Amino acid sequence: MTDHVLTPGTVEVATPEEMHAYGVRLGKELRAGQLLVLTGPLGAGKTTLTRGIGEGLGVRGPVTSPTFVLARTHPSLVGGPPLVHVDAYRLGSALELDDLDIDFARSVVVVEWGAGLLDGVVPTWFELVIERPTGAGDEPATDDTGEEPIERRTLTLSRHPAIDAG
Repeated sequence: MTDHVLTPGTVEVATPEEMHAYGVRLGKELRAGQLLVLTGPLGAGKTTLTRGIGEGLGVRGPVTSPTFVLARTHPSLVGGPPLVHVDAYRLGSALELDDLDIDFARSVVVVEWGAGLLDGVVPTWFELVIERPTGAGDEPATDDTGEEPIERRTLTLSRHPAIDAG
């Protein structure tokens, strides 16, 4: 049985370890020229997933959130494509993203907070929407240790064609 995680669909993960493992499987399938946009609220697991993708690609780490540098390139340790990890949260437009001069053709590019900024950059791309349950109150629920509980995430992968601006 083959487990193609790049097939559009929905999967659930119960723990950060499962999120990381899903990322490892994604990383083993992603190829140079592929773009993955991660969409989800703060704390959804986007960076944990990307850390797994980096492991699956066999890139030099550590893979951490590029919030303040906007983009980090992680070279391959195994002769594969580099991972370019982008945090587009503070970018206001596709032009600002273009200013980062990312080599989309020769890299695997993962963009957090990139929804709406990547039309026309590559012919097709993948989007992974990460949803987590929301509580009824304003305060997060805690377990016996005072820590926030581990909550199941729903991951929905879709493939998008580029929008032709012409």
